[in-house]
Amino acid sequence: MNNIPQVKLGIIAVSRDCFPITLSEKRRKAVVASLKAKGIDVYESPVIIEGGIDGNVEEAYEDIKKSGINALVVYLGNFGPEYPEVLIAKKFGGPVMYVAAAEENVGVLSSDRGDAYCGMLNASYNLKLMGVQAYIPEYPVGTAEECADMIADFVSIARTLLGLKDLKIITFGPRPFDFLACNAPIAPLYKLGVNVQENSELDLLKSYKEHANDPRIPAKIKEMEDELGEGNKMPGILPKLAQYELTLLDWIEANKGTSKYVVMANKCWPAFQTEFGFVPCYVNSRLTGMGYCTACEVDIYGALSEFIGTCVTGEAVTLLDINNSVPADMYKESIEGKFPYRHNETFMGFHCGNTPMCRLTCGTMKYQLIMNRGLEHGGEPDITRGTLEGDICPGDITFYRLQGNKDSVLQAYIAEGEVLPVATQSFGGIGVFAIPEMNRFYRHVLIEGGYPHHGAVAFGHNGKAIFEVLKYLGVETISFNQPKGCYYKSENPFA
Repeated sequence: MNNIPQVKLGIIAVSRDCFPITLSEKRRKAVVASLKAKGIDVYESPVIIEGGIDGNVEEAYEDIKKSGINALVVYLGNFGPEYPEVLIAKKFGGPVMYVAAAEENVGVLSSDRGDAYCGMLNASYNLKLMGVQAYIPEYPVGTAEECADMIADFVSIARTLLGLKDLKIITFGPRPFDFLACNAPIAPLYKLGVNVQENSELDLLKSYKEHANDPRIPAKIKEMEDELGEGNKMPGILPKLAQYELTLLDWIEANKGTSKYVVMANKCWPAFQTEFGFVPCYVNSRLTGMGYCTACEVDIYGALSEFIGTCVTGEAVTLLDINNSVPADMYKESIEGKFPYRHNETFMGFHCGNTPMCRLTCGTMKYQLIMNRGLEHGGEPDITRGTLEGDICPGDITFYRLQGNKDSVLQAYIAEGEVLPVATQSFGGIGVFAIPEMNRFYRHVLIEGGYPHHGAVAFGHNGKAIFEVLKYLGVETISFNQPKGCYYKSENPFA
């Protein structure tokens, strides 16, 4: 996957001076061996941070700095020195995780006990005192194998945090006047370290025209033909789409600046069709599939959310409207009795055609039906061609979104569910979704929380990692689909 960081993981052990340093060293080596057995490469610092005024933090920092790591595990092989073990995280500045050693067996209790269970409490207290953010797993004390599993979880979290730290969101055009749903207060993005570059649609049109007769267009058309295969039902639109994709890719490279990673949120209707002569959905799908998440309708927080999912999973995601209810006859015929969901726990997620080919059961190049009715009066499609349509692949999903609300405060939601293997019998990139207690989540999180209609979709159950990323970022309100019997703040218990 392009456009996401490569995590270079390092581990450094700590040791309180009244405990044997060999205990931390031996336990650190065991954790590293477990990581390597899982195929996870890690730099093992030979320096062990000990006590004192500042301990030997400077020596430790120089060692990990020259190693080139960008994500650090601080391992409490024993109780650990409270101030120095937090000072190293403060100096490091990147994503940091704290994890502690469990006592291996009865034999260690007589003289080799490490007391890291106690030490983790003091480490967490000192992190708060010093205002240092760190990832601490749900239960951060374990054997070498268990710690290696926790560290493996940290890799995707660190990758996402590194990505956000060096991310630029490039946009083209304002939202249409009567379609303000995906509002985007900018200030919270800068607090995350995310840069934003807003551009006019005229800038994009000018650049697109300058790419006419670009010698790379035939090769780009061939890429599209190979990807579409039998789904290439409108080959005549491919030259324009190829020209547009090259325009966006060149713009990304020319405007990346000091940022390492770029996503886009671009206006795609209604003037786009009349001036460019196509809909950009298929190109959006391709860029998102490459890792350059490209949200439609100038949805800045949608693009940001997609990028989070891409970094967490290392795979293609999508952005969909939480769109329409499942008809009663479809539910009765295809879902009831076959899947453990009530009718109101199902809905259909849709967008015009921005879902990557790899996430569709069978992708086909088509035209935007709704725009065709409005712009071409239902006639032979021309300027409304360019959507990638098909049913979304069935399987586990995570529906989520990070959003700056009307008060410029970050909030988020996460819900795990699945796409059901049910034929949608509809148009666009679309799927039948099921989320436990969706009816209550819809009312008391999505509606009550003032969220827009767009949600990001990661494929697989990734709520654990996404939640930890959002918590690390300081997002205070992270809502999820409460199980039956657990009430939302706004939920009427007498209803």
